[in-house]
Amino acid sequence: MVATNARSVTVFGGTGFLGQRIVRRLRYRGFPIRVASRHPDRGRRLFGSDGPQLQSVQTNIHDEQSVADATAGVYGVVNAVSLYVENGRETFHSVHVKSAQRVAVQAHRAGVERFVHVSGIGADPASQSQYIRKRGEGELAVRAAFADALLIRPAVMFGPDDAFLTTILKLLRQFPIYPIFGRGLTKLQPAYVEDVAEAIGQVMQNAETPSMIFEFGGPRVYSYEELLRAIARQAGLAPLLIPIPFAVWHALAWTSEMFPSPLLTRNQVDLMQIDTVSSPEMPGFTELGISPHSVEAILQRMLSNCG
Repeated sequence: MVATNARSVTVFGGTGFLGQRIVRRLRYRGFPIRVASRHPDRGRRLFGSDGPQLQSVQTNIHDEQSVADATAGVYGVVNAVSLYVENGRETFHSVHVKSAQRVAVQAHRAGVERFVHVSGIGADPASQSQYIRKRGEGELAVRAAFADALLIRPAVMFGPDDAFLTTILKLLRQFPIYPIFGRGLTKLQPAYVEDVAEAIGQVMQNAETPSMIFEFGGPRVYSYEELLRAIARQAGLAPLLIPIPFAVWHALAWTSEMFPSPLLTRNQVDLMQIDTVSSPEMPGFTELGISPHSVEAILQRMLSNCG
């Protein structure tokens, strides 16, 4: 374990795909952790029973008092709450803007010294994509409430039990003829979730790191078609990739959204038309001394573990 002092950190969304990795990296560094989530029982299943070094607390990010209780008396806060499909009151605006602002405001009022907000590459309040626009608005709201906040922008993240690589692999295995978004030219730079968590652990520990924006992308930029072929090759598959115009995908998504749990949304189709590549002008893994893992290396490990 890396020695540090007993300054505790609250991780909002600490039971999520990225959040649980952040919790583990911070624990390794010796930080006492408060895991703030809607389902504290899940936190106890993931990390063990509550104790002096880790406590799972029920927190509603839409409620000011609940957020205030979770931020009280801690040194640092990480907001790793995210939303990819809107559902009822859980909207991109309510989660990525209003709740992000609420966490930042309460962290500032509580005298928190270190605030890390997880956003995403491409976050832009002027974007035509509602998801990306709300991510951008959320960054502005956080910085307005907590001027020294560090902003973390990962590319699409992958790893065991993800909703990205695992889903693509499952579909490639099921469908030898595979429809792709447009002509498959959209650029992606997938980042390994453990690398992103390690970066956040370093940023939290290194108090001298100034307020800045980090963008974390993996070691290779793929076109969407190249990524599909790389995944298929690792799995020993040879699918026939069929380009489908985005207009058709939009129509399918519009129909899908009529159902309670849509398999595809128009927002997801919009995102597949936008490149998500880290900017060479922004600090990233290199500045933190992290060598990011490739999709191929992690996928090979995942396939080996599956048997």
